[in-house]
Amino acid sequence: MKPQKRAFLFLQGVCSPFYPRLARRLSDDGHRVVKVNFNAGDLLYWQHTHSENHLFRGRLEELDDYIQDLWQRYAITDQVLFGDRRPIHRPAVDNAAAAGVRTHVFEEGYFRPFWITLEREGVNGHSLLPRDPEWFFATGKALPAPQKPVCFKSSFNIRALHDIGYHAAGLANPLVAPHYRNHSPITAPAEYLGYAKRFTQLKVWKRRDAKRISTLLASGKRYFMLPLQLNTDAQIRDHSPYANMQAVISDVMTSFARHAASDTLLCIKNHPLDMGLVNYAGLIRTLARQLGLEGRIVYLESGDLNALVKQATGTITVNSTVGIVALEKGCPTHALSDPIYQLPGLTHQGTLADFWQTPTPPDPQLFSYFYRTVMHATQVNGGYYCQPSIDIAVDNAARILEACPSPLEALLP
Repeated sequence: MKPQKRAFLFLQGVCSPFYPRLARRLSDDGHRVVKVNFNAGDLLYWQHTHSENHLFRGRLEELDDYIQDLWQRYAITDQVLFGDRRPIHRPAVDNAAAAGVRTHVFEEGYFRPFWITLEREGVNGHSLLPRDPEWFFATGKALPAPQKPVCFKSSFNIRALHDIGYHAAGLANPLVAPHYRNHSPITAPAEYLGYAKRFTQLKVWKRRDAKRISTLLASGKRYFMLPLQLNTDAQIRDHSPYANMQAVISDVMTSFARHAASDTLLCIKNHPLDMGLVNYAGLIRTLARQLGLEGRIVYLESGDLNALVKQATGTITVNSTVGIVALEKGCPTHALSDPIYQLPGLTHQGTLADFWQTPTPPDPQLFSYFYRTVMHATQVNGGYYCQPSIDIAVDNAARILEACPSPLEALLP
């Protein structure tokens, strides 16, 4: 048996076999693994046998003492979690540094589809990445161009099956974990019903949207893009000044009506994984009528976002990774929040009112160095759901978890 080197506490992860596979790898490498399960779905997916397993059945206000007790009992050196803003993760994240515990946060990739994010201490608005373009220039210039990723096909159906299995197990939560509350404001049954309704309509929408896109591009008119994000996304709930996307739409359309040139259009595209629980089309029609924007708004449920952004005069986002896509294509981008790419020289630094009139394009050299740095420091080739992507992610993530300092910390002054 290999000697134990470090002690990893695993908190909540994604609904897939990724976490137990990663934990097994760390255990095989000689590290101690401790797992806290918070509900029946966690128990279902935790199939790693060489670990100390715990089930937290208490109330949220008791979690701080519970986690600190585990840190001390097992001499925890590192903790691993998905999403640093989940209520069940906040006590662990907020107090870890003072206790000498390193925090490793997984998230969806900043660059997709073949990458996931792994950072220490926090991600997105809590990332350790500096907000200094000069640092990215100096750092990126010294780094090699990123290697091409190992590609894989990840079916939405596989992800959906994992999610259904996880939440089906949750039917036992009243007995297993009576005080557990999901971090998502939408219950699983409501989510599934929304998806079922939306997907039955997509065929009709795709034909309709293809015509709208063709008309938009053939018109030769200047247009701005507003890609919608998910209302349930932590990027909106915890990393933005907005309560939901309805508020974003209202703000952006109001500003567009007041400040954009009268011959420009605004194209609003829904998120491909939207649950269909909000009638965005109806809201946009109402706002267009109230703001005198009839004929100037194009709303899409589907379509090639990359092609639309490439031709756009500008893109407005709160903090979506679509902002990175837009910058990569040289499209002027205005961020309504504070994503990692909110840098002078990348995003438009003026007001939204100014953006409609004089959108500032990104500096391609700065983006190149930004891309190199973010890829090197935070991105892991692999995925969370299909078996090939998990195999790749486990190998790559384990090396970073075991590294000290992390790739990003090694770059920081």
